[in-house]
Amino acid sequence: MVKPDGVARGLIGGIIQRFERKGLKLVAARFERIPEKRVLEQYREHLEKPFFPSLRHFIESGPCFLMVWEGKNAVSVVRKMIGTTNPAEAEPGTIRGDLALDTGRNVIHASDSPASAAREISLHFSPDEIITYKRTDEPSLYE
Repeated sequence: MVKPDGVARGLIGGIIQRFERKGLKLVAARFERIPEKRVLEQYREHLEKPFFPSLRHFIESGPCFLMVWEGKNAVSVVRKMIGTTNPAEAEPGTIRGDLALDTGRNVIHASDSPASAAREISLHFSPDEIITYKRTDEPSLYE
């Protein structure tokens, strides 16, 4: 998910390009303001943490760009590409390392495990919104 700061800064296209150039396949996307109920469910593991009220306010403050990506080891690949939560510690070349300065405005969210990905995808997308297709370069990407 490109968060409201990334949307406001016009970073959606560049982020999509990074994932596509890596070889991942975009199979679902939606541009929307996430309703409160889904924000609470999205970040349920953080509900009792002291930073949650500001995180909630931030996510609800503007539109987000929600995405589902497929590819070999997609979750771990995406996590590596986005960098650590704190952009000051994120490696150069990662999305957060290149595009963010502050943890509270770190541009992007990604699931941290396949189980989290399945939960978050089902929260934001119905099965009929996930589009299956083949990229023309798949034979060049995989053995």
